[in-house]
Amino acid sequence: MLTVPEAEIYYEVRGSGPPLLLVNGGDADAAMFAPLAGLLADDYTVVTFDLRGNSRSRLTGPPRAQLIEEHGHDTHLLLGAVAGDEPAYVFGTSYGGMIGMDLLARHPGQVRALVAHEPFVIDLLPDASHWHDLFQEVYELYQREGLDPAMRRFSTAIGVDGPPRAAQNLPVPVQQMLARIRANMETCLTYELRSFVRFRPDVDALRAGPFALVVGGEGPQTLVHRTARALEERVGTGIVEFPGGHVGFLSHPADFAAALRAAFAAFGDVEAIDD
Repeated sequence: MLTVPEAEIYYEVRGSGPPLLLVNGGDADAAMFAPLAGLLADDYTVVTFDLRGNSRSRLTGPPRAQLIEEHGHDTHLLLGAVAGDEPAYVFGTSYGGMIGMDLLARHPGQVRALVAHEPFVIDLLPDASHWHDLFQEVYELYQREGLDPAMRRFSTAIGVDGPPRAAQNLPVPVQQMLARIRANMETCLTYELRSFVRFRPDVDALRAGPFALVVGGEGPQTLVHRTARALEERVGTGIVEFPGGHVGFLSHPADFAAALRAAFAAFGDVEAIDD
């Protein structure tokens, strides 16, 4: 556990080599990265964690709307505690990609290279106001009718399936993870979704930094493909397709690990940018 302002962050470390921080998004937690982290642990010291207010990372202050910048500060403190002065490779998916962007912009000396997977940068879209209104409607639906109708509305709108319900035929650790994720969905709808999607990345910092933008190459084109393209139009780095869809790191862990190694290798022996 790591104490940060108004929270206690649960994290796991495995493997050896240069530090690699994996940053989840949405309602996921460190367990979602376990297959990928295990495959990468031969080459990296892999750090996974639960976002503040989710799963095992409890809030120590009053619950309130969360900001990407607060989570970026958490990653800054976590890398300092685990890696010291050594810069880290960073992979972030969905919100996690946005958290990585904030880290790169404000603490570039900590980032050897950042790979952002399908970042949910809604505010870059020309119809952003439509999506902000829709996410407010999702929250109000959750308040009126509960979690399941709200998540169905949200998943249908963005084109990304939500996690399955826990079932007794699943292994106990998987049941426990899915139960945590279900609780995290309520945290996401109440305190994260509507404020997180107001985040606008520092495009100049991304252009100047060691930054790669990737999307899932399988399945239909979704809202997160649109947001990735909107970001690429501003940064100009191109977009690389990775195996699987929005959770390709979980559904195709071996192929995803190979693609991530290749993405980091494309930067060569990247030196950290001075703060």
